[in-house]
Amino acid sequence: MNTTEIKGNWNEIKGKLKQQYADLTDDDLLYEEGKEDEMYGKIQKRIGKSKDEITKWIADL
Repeated sequence: MNTTEIKGNWNEIKGKLKQQYADLTDDDLLYEEGKEDEMYGKIQKRIGKSKDEITKWIADL
């Protein structure tokens, strides 16, 4: 899944992430153009997974 696909489906992806990881907040999942790395960092901090694991999980959705 590329960045364009992620942006287009972000609300759906965000919902699935919140279902899987209840610790994530809306602030953690705020998608802003050009700040993807910051968002991944927040997610990593909350759920304790690497960026590669997170991107693979999102791609598998």
